[in-house]
Amino acid sequence: MKLDILTKTENFDVQKHIIASIRDLINLKNLEPGDKLPSERMLSERFSVSRGNVREAIQKLEFYGLLESIPQSGTFVANIGVIAMNGMIEDILRLEAPDFKSLVETRILLELKTVRLAALRRTEDDLVEMKVALEAFSKKVRNGEDAVQEDLLFHLAIAKASGNSSMNTFMLIITPEIITNFAKYHVCDTSNAEVGIEEHNAIFKAIEDKNPQLAKKKMKEHFKELYKYCYNV
Repeated sequence: MKLDILTKTENFDVQKHIIASIRDLINLKNLEPGDKLPSERMLSERFSVSRGNVREAIQKLEFYGLLESIPQSGTFVANIGVIAMNGMIEDILRLEAPDFKSLVETRILLELKTVRLAALRRTEDDLVEMKVALEAFSKKVRNGEDAVQEDLLFHLAIAKASGNSSMNTFMLIITPEIITNFAKYHVCDTSNAEVGIEEHNAIFKAIEDKNPQLAKKKMKEHFKELYKYCYNV
């Protein structure tokens, strides 16, 4: 999981421009289901945007089932008719940028599901990836450094371990915006960062032990500050 990809700020207007441009390209070239799109590099040059922005737009269209990316092969038009695709993209373009509180609330609801699935489906490789993120988080906390990115990398590793590609993709979409706004909205008390290490360890242990009920319980406890922020409880 590459940190430089995950820490890019999602620019909503740029996203809409790229999505509209991809739609226009599909229509202009009369691309059909199964046809391959140009590479990220070619699209970034064509649309005059960064490859990171292109990647985020493609991830969003994948989430809605309009594109399909195959490792080492490229990105392809999904099995959907052109009329339906144009209609769905129009709906996507009409969506407003979500407010930060809505993103945090979505994250809570999503992660209570992914942590249960991770406890049921995690592999040994998943545990290794979680452990690496957990150790990076702990190291930064104990050095008195900002560890928000490492915190969320641990949670993204859990989402990946859930084995649900849609949930994982959605976490990847909302994570950059959450990272860049945590400090701005004073969501978490950094003085309690050491407690965060203990809570992460408890979540990890429950997943390692394949105990979905305990994993969900420990995640809810970990989210107590987010609950206060979203629901004033």
